[in-house]
Amino acid sequence: MRDVVLPVLLVGAVLAFAIVRPRGLPEAVLAVPAAGLALLLGVVGLDGALREVRDLAPTVAFLAAILALAHLADRRGVFRWIAGVLHRRSASSPVRLLAAVFVTAALTTAVLSLDATVVLLTPVVIAAARRAGFSARPTSYAVAHLSNSASTLLPVSNLTNLLVFSATGLSFLHFSALMAGPWVVAIVVEFLVFRWFFRNDLRGGESSPEPADLHAGDTPDDDTPAPVFALGVIACALVGFAVSGAVGIEPVWVAAAAAVVLAVPAVRAGDTGPTAIVRALDLWFCVFVFALGIVVAGLADGPVGSWVADLLPASTSLPSLLLIAAIAAVASNVLNNLPATLLLLAALTGSGAASVPALLALLIGVNLGPNLTYVGSLAIMLWRRVARAEREPVSLRTFTVLGVLTTPVTLVAATLALWAALRV
Repeated sequence: MRDVVLPVLLVGAVLAFAIVRPRGLPEAVLAVPAAGLALLLGVVGLDGALREVRDLAPTVAFLAAILALAHLADRRGVFRWIAGVLHRRSASSPVRLLAAVFVTAALTTAVLSLDATVVLLTPVVIAAARRAGFSARPTSYAVAHLSNSASTLLPVSNLTNLLVFSATGLSFLHFSALMAGPWVVAIVVEFLVFRWFFRNDLRGGESSPEPADLHAGDTPDDDTPAPVFALGVIACALVGFAVSGAVGIEPVWVAAAAAVVLAVPAVRAGDTGPTAIVRALDLWFCVFVFALGIVVAGLADGPVGSWVADLLPASTSLPSLLLIAAIAAVASNVLNNLPATLLLLAALTGSGAASVPALLALLIGVNLGPNLTYVGSLAIMLWRRVARAEREPVSLRTFTVLGVLTTPVTLVAATLALWAALRV
């Protein structure tokens, strides 16, 4: 009983603190002591903890680098330029604006990760809708959903992707080719549901009296020139990610190099500074990921991990892939998608069932499943804070109904697309 109760209590306490974040304290404030307690009480051994930190280190380093790259892209005007493009593309049509937001959010999530979408794009799309005199509800909720459902395409799109990618043994291009179908299908299904669900908002709407800022000191401008240099650096980084595996270079070095190339002119121009760049790395969150990995390792190495492993099928048939995706989606909404990924990944690898199809089905579940509830992913929690800061109300009922309408069908459709891609 102790082997079950203690790990569950520790994981539960860490997640509850991360969700509530009393007084805005970093998630690591409780996660680090919980990891230490797990070691002291023998929930996880020192060797197991060190192995977990060692395995997570490349992933966490890449996360920090991509966060810095997203911050620098923002400071070099990428998101200010996006705001102008969205306003021009809307052409006085809220449906066209929603379509443009879907494309923009999907690409931003895929290339710069879901954190960039939530933190940097949410204020932009709210401001664009208000400037056009439309309701900001469809665009705001679109960013929330796409930060999860559009994060399946590239290994760099989500921290969960990075964790699973390293276990698949696939190249960057092969991974992306297999996940392209699920990515497109999920986005199309989401758009069709949004188009129907927000049909009243998309007939028009009232603009807010006070438009949201893109970030401090900026105002939307349709004539903002394209930040060619910044966009070029991001494009080069994508090419670098694609070829890095073939030449034996870790993706973190590509992301770090791109960040440095953008940082030099940004600092010289006074657009940002060393302190702001370090803050963008979100080092507290990186520490939280390490600590959470240690705590979840105690859960995965015990009876709970064995029970989860028994639930997961060893077959790679379509019904098995659907079951894996469903289990992963449920686990994400019970545990949050990051610890769910760590737990299920350990269960698959420990049981010898960690085939590429199973791992990618797991990824679909932990990426699409969190759209069902507020606690499904840290990105959704962060979106709620950003939206409220922009004075855009967030409704539990709206989010839940949207989740019920979109999550099951996107899970099934994306898994079918994955199964089809694997058979090609």
